[in-house]
Parts: sequence; C-alpha cells; structure tokens
Amino acid sequence: MKISIIIPVFNEAGTVGEIIDKVRGLDLGRDVEKEIIVVNDGSSDGTRAALAPYEKVDGVHVHHSPVNLGKGSSVRIGFSFASGDIITIQDADLELDPAEYKNLIVPIVDGSADVVYGSRFAGKGRQGKLTFWLANKALAALTNTLYGGGLTDIETCYKVFRADVIRQLKLKAARFEIEPELTAQLLKRGFRIKELPIGYAPRTHDEGKKINWKDGFGAVWMLVTQRLDK
Repeated sequence: MKISIIIPVFNEAGTVGEIIDKVRGLDLGRDVEKEIIVVNDGSSDGTRAALAPYEKVDGVHVHHSPVNLGKGSSVRIGFSFASGDIITIQDADLELDPAEYKNLIVPIVDGSADVVYGSRFAGKGRQGKLTFWLANKALAALTNTLYGGGLTDIETCYKVFRADVIRQLKLKAARFEIEPELTAQLLKRGFRIKELPIGYAPRTHDEGKKINWKDGFGAVWMLVTQRLDK
C-alpha cells in the first residue's frame, strides 16, 4: 500500500525541511510505502533553497510553481501527481504532527471509512485564539446545517482520503476555500467521513500563520454555493 502526502508550501523556509524529515522518518509499517509531493507555491523567501536538498531524494517529488497560486491550487496540483492508494495533506508548518497518520489511516485500511478527518477540536476545549476557535466552530455548524453532517473541524489540514474518492470530486478552489469545498462535495456525495482527535500546536500570524478573517467569508461563500450547485 502506498500513501501520498501532499505538502503545499508558501514561504515556509524555516520549517519545510523539518516537516519533510519528520514525514520521511515516520514508520507506518513495512507494508506501507510513502510518497511525498511538495508543491512550492511561488515562495518569495528561501523556500526554494530549503527544498533543493530534497529534489533528488527517493520518494520525494518537488514541484515549483512560478507564481503564488494559493493553497487550493497547490493541493489540486499535488492531487494530480499522487499515485498512492491513500492521499493526505500536510501543511509545511509545525502545527500538526505527522505521527498522527498512524491512527488516521486505520479506518480507511480496515474499510470503516472513505475519508478520515483529524479534528483539532473533538472532545477538547478551546484551541488557539478565541476568535479562531469561534470561527471554526461557526463554520462547522454551518456545514452541518447545510449538509446534514456531524463534523467538529472542517478546516483541518489532516484530511485522509481513499485515492478513488479524490478522483470523484470536482475541485476548483484556489485558496483556503479548498477546505469547505472538499467537505461540501464529500458530504453531498455521501462518502463516509470519520473524525479522530489529533494534537494541535497553533501558531500566530506573527509566527507565520497565513489564513485570516477574510478567508472566513470565502469559506462561507463556498459552503453556500456548493449547496446550491446540483
């Protein structure tokens, strides 16, 4: 079995090498092969230089976009290159620990789920700043109202898919609205989504976090338009 790990990167020179090393060093069992696909989204810092040592490493594929297209575009590019039986997404910062994959892939391997979400909020109190927590709770509530779901965290990076699920989606999002677009289409198509709790070490905008309040409006718009799209 092969798992493809998509890593979209924009201006993460200080952390991208460490996250790739963590993913490469992760032991998922002798029967699991890892494929790491890094999509450098037109970074303007030292990210390209930080990625240079990995460009000829077995199991690592690096794609450089000439301009900044947005996270959604980078994720979609990564999906197009993926050849694994299972596909997941890994942000290039250090908010989430790749060791979580070991648990997240289990429901897919045993056939009890089509998609697994690693929830930062399941069974937990507030995570991160109050405004961030409230925004995520509101988006989850709106999603559940529109699509009849029961999710606690639609914006989580850790979404793990059977590869054939991805091939059935029609994704167009360019920016952070890729997250609600994925969730909306999965729920509309009736795929079995299972949530599992994960650890989370939130960073601030001063530390490099890029999503902001404007992206919240984009997420709401995506959820509504996907609901109206038959």
